[in-house]
Amino acid sequence: MAMHKPLPPLFLSHGSPMHALEPGAVGEVWARLARAAPKPRAIVIASAHWETGLPMLTGNSKPETIHDFFGFPEPLYRIRYPAPGAPDVAARAAGLLKDAGFTAAVDGCRGLDHGAWAPLLHMYPDAAIPVLQLAVQTAFGPAHHVAVGRALAPLAAEDVLLIGSGHMTHNLRDRRADGSAPLAYAREFQAWVDEKIRSRALDALADYRSRAPHGERAHPTEEHFLPLFFALGAAGPGYRADRVYDAIESGALAMDAYRFLPG
Repeated sequence: MAMHKPLPPLFLSHGSPMHALEPGAVGEVWARLARAAPKPRAIVIASAHWETGLPMLTGNSKPETIHDFFGFPEPLYRIRYPAPGAPDVAARAAGLLKDAGFTAAVDGCRGLDHGAWAPLLHMYPDAAIPVLQLAVQTAFGPAHHVAVGRALAPLAAEDVLLIGSGHMTHNLRDRRADGSAPLAYAREFQAWVDEKIRSRALDALADYRSRAPHGERAHPTEEHFLPLFFALGAAGPGYRADRVYDAIESGALAMDAYRFLPG
């Protein structure tokens, strides 16, 4: 297989499903990230909305669009993102994971949830690039996901774009009305994480629940933070972090997006 300059991994805070209909400023950021990079031959996206007990990848050649949310406007449920799957990339990724000592599997039936298709809808609106989704294993924590990212990092040199899709902060109980000023704790947590990312202090970052200001308030549960660690692992030890977006929506939902460039 031909090897090329690795595609920089990304971390995206995917926000409310409504971004699919009303992308706002972050939708343009997502589109700009896609325009700034060579067109990938496939995309592997780790979504906070698929939790499993062991690393799993979608192997469906025609993944359905999963509308995994309730109570939103009806037009949102009509959206389809008909990207093809990539069973060959799924098999390659599963092999890399097994080579790294993971028990991994491919799910031949599952489709794409909104953690995957909502940002991809604005990045690659023609839905022509094959997409497979990677599950998170919430029970195993951040260091596990760094290791998963490192295991799949070789794909980046095979024209595969690796994306972690989660959230910089994700406490839905703290949501405020649209347009509300950011809550101080969200900004403090966001700044602490950014410093740790830039200094490549992954051990400290992985221990964020003990070390970060307001770590447990920022993430009452971990599933939306774990895709960041996947992206950091995929970036390799000498990455340079490029934060391309840092707005906070609804007072408490930090929408940070990062591109991880070679060191």
